[in-house]
Amino acid sequence: MGIERYSISVHFAQAAVQAARHCQLDEAALLSAAGISPRLLENVHLRITPDQFSRLMRSLWRDADDEFMGLTAQRCRNGVFVMMAKQAVRCRTLRAVYHHLSRFYNLTNDSVQLALEVEGTEASFSMGLSDPDRDSSFLLRDFFLLLWHRFPSWLIGQRIPLRHVAFEFAAPAHQAEYRLMFPCPARFEDSTNRLIFDAALLDAPVVQTPDSLRSHLQRAPLDWFTRQAYYQVYTRRVMDHLEKQRHLAAADIASTAAELHLTERTLRRKLLAEGTRFQTLKESMRRDLALHYLNQPSLPIAQIAHQLGFSEASAFTRAFKQWTGESPRAYRDAVLEREDRPSHRKKGTQL
Repeated sequence: MGIERYSISVHFAQAAVQAARHCQLDEAALLSAAGISPRLLENVHLRITPDQFSRLMRSLWRDADDEFMGLTAQRCRNGVFVMMAKQAVRCRTLRAVYHHLSRFYNLTNDSVQLALEVEGTEASFSMGLSDPDRDSSFLLRDFFLLLWHRFPSWLIGQRIPLRHVAFEFAAPAHQAEYRLMFPCPARFEDSTNRLIFDAALLDAPVVQTPDSLRSHLQRAPLDWFTRQAYYQVYTRRVMDHLEKQRHLAAADIASTAAELHLTERTLRRKLLAEGTRFQTLKESMRRDLALHYLNQPSLPIAQIAHQLGFSEASAFTRAFKQWTGESPRAYRDAVLEREDRPSHRKKGTQL
């Protein structure tokens, strides 16, 4: 299973649609372009694909002409990030990249304040908002802290190991998503929103080029949403094992424990200590695979059910409804509607 199949909480789509309403955009057109049925937004347990969320965000930035999505007092015109990135790729080190990010946005927009600070062996890259109440769903802070980690990581050709990530707000309802977004613990009710990492990494050289940046921007923001999820040690080992299984439905904890050179009892205990269970991990992977396969219009639903180990399509339908609140057919219809819809892109620089 490739990393593109990890799913994203519908919370982020709900927050994007809320931002679109504030910008007085056609939310039905945005959802259609993303292949997301409006009915699905009513289910807080639904998960969508990175491709769907990427399409939604691209449309929102383009139609609002605002990369801050109407969540700040001052608009950040669509194309500003590209302008910044074209300069950032010419920086020599990660330190220079973060200084450039700070200078660029602090000069061009009064709604955000970025800063790199170093104290002893610890580096901190922070983002403050002049009016945080406008970002009531935390979409702006969630997305840009993710971006300030993943884009500089791409520039230096390695993931920046984070000691922790901090947010100024209280732990939100979607806090479980942060373990999928950031490779570290998340702290809340901090003095500001920031990434904390080893200061020694600031000397890491930038290895990307203007040519590689062009390819990267053509895939953005999809690449930022499809990085591998960050799990704890035994959860990650189980996920790695399950990903290799040709017949996922047949995988059980006994064979998995044996593959990991553990007793079944030990594996259960390790997973429980990390806040999860084997069956939960297996079902989440089946769910994500189902979402991925249903976005492939050439795959019949009956074949998808078989590939996921269901004895018949009706059993798959029942499971999918439990996962998402929708039938596989309704979900597939939304995908097909997106594919059949004519493009309405406007001219101009695209992120």
